[in-house]
Amino acid sequence: MTLSPAILGGWSVLRNAGNPALTVAGQRWIHTKLPLKIELLSCRLDTTTLRAKRQEPGRRVGMEHRKLGNSGLYVSEISYGNWITHGSQVEQDAAIKCVRTALDCGITTLDTADVYAATKAETVLGRALKGVRRESYELFTKVYWPTGPGKNDRGLSRKHIMESVHASLKRLNTDHIDLYQFHRFDYETPLEESLSAFDDLIRQGKVMYIGFSEWTAPQISAAVKIQKELGYNRFVSSQPQYSALWRVIEKEVDPICRTNGIGHIVWSPIAQGVLTGKYLPGQKVPSGSRATDKKGGAGMIERWMNDDVLSAVQNLQPIAAAEGLTMGQLAIAWVLQNQNVSSAIIGATKPAQIKENVKASGVKLSNETLKAIDKALNSVIERDPKKTTSPNPRA
Repeated sequence: MTLSPAILGGWSVLRNAGNPALTVAGQRWIHTKLPLKIELLSCRLDTTTLRAKRQEPGRRVGMEHRKLGNSGLYVSEISYGNWITHGSQVEQDAAIKCVRTALDCGITTLDTADVYAATKAETVLGRALKGVRRESYELFTKVYWPTGPGKNDRGLSRKHIMESVHASLKRLNTDHIDLYQFHRFDYETPLEESLSAFDDLIRQGKVMYIGFSEWTAPQISAAVKIQKELGYNRFVSSQPQYSALWRVIEKEVDPICRTNGIGHIVWSPIAQGVLTGKYLPGQKVPSGSRATDKKGGAGMIERWMNDDVLSAVQNLQPIAAAEGLTMGQLAIAWVLQNQNVSSAIIGATKPAQIKENVKASGVKLSNETLKAIDKALNSVIERDPKKTTSPNPRA
């Protein structure tokens, strides 16, 4: 009995749990009954019947990795994020299963924030990672939004940054954070104060790299100037919202990030689920979907829930089918065509969603396909750079 690593999606390790006759060879096709458990490095599969299909031309298999900006840190080009989901939509056991599935599917980059689910997201993520070799994953979190009732329980003051990082380290059950990010721009704190605190955290070994989320080009430029002049550690990442529908970073933010060696860790590549095509014009939203989550999801997705947008999105269905992809996979693959995108963050309420979405890793879209996507969505694409905002006064 033979199995091909290529057939199995590029996974390099097979562990035979009950059939010593199992070997690895160059067979192109298989269809066989296996009384065994096959464990794969990047995705675990328990099965009694395994069917392997021929790999499509031009498609890559397995999880790809990219450098984070001009740093030496590699990240999986698809990250797992628990924004909204953990502690809100899904029970803790289900949330932990999603994290473990992400790791099994080759995702090594995990994104969270102190504010997500009122700090519960970090706690759940810390529990999910218990027993996992710390060096095997990259852990990202953020600071800015309120995590308590006091005036100093928010923003980017030195006090709040230092107190927040220690609280995050405790909740995440780790001694260091790989990437610590300003979650918005703070108009009430001198930029030098915030940058000095972040630089100190790197020098103390509590944080390895630093970045920001949803900053404008002038804000990025001002910060980089201070970092250069004062010899502070530099930003390596930006975390903007970016999708085929939401392209507000392309005119100003992306160019300045490229110039300064800052890579993007983009959130909402499937536009809160709209680009999966599951929301149909003129029809009731599916029960249990993000659009029904009153704790945060419904508010974020509201801007897309109109018939013009939903009808345009349905035009992507034949394009995805022609590429052999689901609409969600097409949306994730689209953001990864931007070479300054280091990783695309996906969320999930079910492990099956992760297993499907990771298949977008390594997909290369032709210029013709990219043009077809632009044409399908043209009238509903948001490109205005002024849509990138932070609260003023701060939250």
